[in-house]
Amino acid sequence: MVILPAIDIKDGNCVRLLKGDFSTVHKVAESCMETAKGFEAAGASWIHMVDLNGAKEGKPVNGDIFLDIAKNTDLKVEVGGGIRSLDTVEHYISRGISRVILGSVALKNPQIVTDAVKEYGEKIAVGIDAKDGIVAAEGWLESSQVNYIDLALEMIKAGVKNIIFTDISKDGTLSGVNAAQLSELKNAAGDKCNIIASGGVHNIDDIKVCKKMGLYGAVCGKSIYSGTLDLKEAIEIGEK
Repeated sequence: MVILPAIDIKDGNCVRLLKGDFSTVHKVAESCMETAKGFEAAGASWIHMVDLNGAKEGKPVNGDIFLDIAKNTDLKVEVGGGIRSLDTVEHYISRGISRVILGSVALKNPQIVTDAVKEYGEKIAVGIDAKDGIVAAEGWLESSQVNYIDLALEMIKAGVKNIIFTDISKDGTLSGVNAAQLSELKNAAGDKCNIIASGGVHNIDDIKVCKKMGLYGAVCGKSIYSGTLDLKEAIEIGEK
């Protein structure tokens, strides 16, 4: 199982939010590059990065930071936030980003996902962010009437091979992953799609739960910054 340490970017800074609420923003590190290099030194092969300004504005805002990390580390970078067109997907992938996460557009314009998957295959991931099982969009500022499993099945039908599932009510809370919803999603996806857990990871027990479930990966953010999860240990458990 792959462990993906996370860096969320707002106004050029490494930050964390609580349950996606922009009013709870706080800075967690001085330098994005030094933080990424620290993850690399701990043995990470991937890094999960989100453009929070982009998610809110519907267009890339902090893109240069992601490209800089892709260029100046050996980490594979996956990026989400504000990616609403094939041009933006192409911009990132052609400049060294390993995987692009499509979120709101999967809900609002699924044809873009279909076209992106045709062109870039497994370099495309879909981010499904839900509260009480209902999908949210536009930086989690909008709710929908769509169940997270229904959207996942639609994306799998479109050829998506990677889904990142976030329980918004767990994100940034260190309260543990939503094992029930993740298990339901994993069962629905079967072997057709990799499932990556995001939101709520607290300690090594959460990593073990995700691994036992047969998930492809787990995104870890606040747990690393707050010290409740040792990244090196998590990577070792994931790789066993």
